[in-house]
Amino acid sequence: MLGTASDCGKFARIFSRTAAMTTTIRPALANDAALIATLIRELAEYEKLLHECHVTTGAIAQSLFGDKPQAECVIAELDGAAVGFALFFHNYSTFLAKPGLYLEDLFVRPEARGHGVGKALLAHLAQLAAARGCGRFEWSVLDWNAPAIAFYESLGAKAQDEWTIYRITGDALNQLAAQAQQ
Repeated sequence: MLGTASDCGKFARIFSRTAAMTTTIRPALANDAALIATLIRELAEYEKLLHECHVTTGAIAQSLFGDKPQAECVIAELDGAAVGFALFFHNYSTFLAKPGLYLEDLFVRPEARGHGVGKALLAHLAQLAAARGCGRFEWSVLDWNAPAIAFYESLGAKAQDEWTIYRITGDALNQLAAQAQQ
């Protein structure tokens, strides 16, 4: 498994010498928790949000592989080397009366981009959503990430510009929770 900067450099050299590569998408396993945490930190760094990233291997192990898993994850490999991941969970559409699949994060290491890994991850999740009877497959993208937006639109994804996402965290979340009637 790749996990260090030197591993990434070695992998980049492999890419430059390899013409045809095999992409594999597989379910993440409990022993992938450290890899997933590393990939999440790499994603946070790419998104310029590393200061907000508090992921630990233990938290990933518990939330994905503990007694009550909160999400699922798949790992993308090129010729057996881990190069990306997609982390997702089910939501629900009341209007469709069906579950949906929500992609929380998708990341492909920069040296692996251009080899169809991102598309393979999205196609895998679309297939999974269809097999599970989901009415939709959706995700969010940062508004400055023009390469990702262009990629998603090339696959037929449409921005939902009529919706604004709201979030409550930290003290505000705790204050609102304290107002709940017992």
